[in-house]
Amino acid sequence: MSVLDAPPEAPPLAEEPEGHDRPETTGILAFLTTTDHKRIGIAYMVTAFAFFLIAGAMAMVIRAELAEPGLEVVEAGTYNQLFTMHGSIMMFLFIGPFAFGLANYLVPLHIGAPDMSFPRLNALSYWLFLGGGLTMVSGFLTSRGAADFGWFAYAPSRARPTPRR
Repeated sequence: MSVLDAPPEAPPLAEEPEGHDRPETTGILAFLTTTDHKRIGIAYMVTAFAFFLIAGAMAMVIRAELAEPGLEVVEAGTYNQLFTMHGSIMMFLFIGPFAFGLANYLVPLHIGAPDMSFPRLNALSYWLFLGGGLTMVSGFLTSRGAADFGWFAYAPSRARPTPRR
């Protein structure tokens, strides 16, 4: 075969027989099984906004408690739980995930990619975020209540052992 000879043609690809088109999933099943970066980004942002509303409701209870001296809307332990969970939800379930959802939606469009790398892993990360968020919020349903450590989720300095000299 010389350089001027045409390369051999590849055999034609077998076409799908008529009537065997895969149906498009619609409705809730499409949402549950999607690997489309735009749908996952929207799901992140909608879920993060729902957590924002939950944290906002907690903030309203906190503000009602602080509205007037001596007013007891909730008990002290419940106030600590609301205070802790409000901050945790805003930091871990709203700010970061909302930004990630926005990036998940926009970055592939900006760089001209058809989809994210590893789209199933992308979908799994959303479902793990949702499961973790629901686990955090469901702490209020337990007998001991949600986390109540306030601003300080670490041991104070005096609790650490002092080094020997």
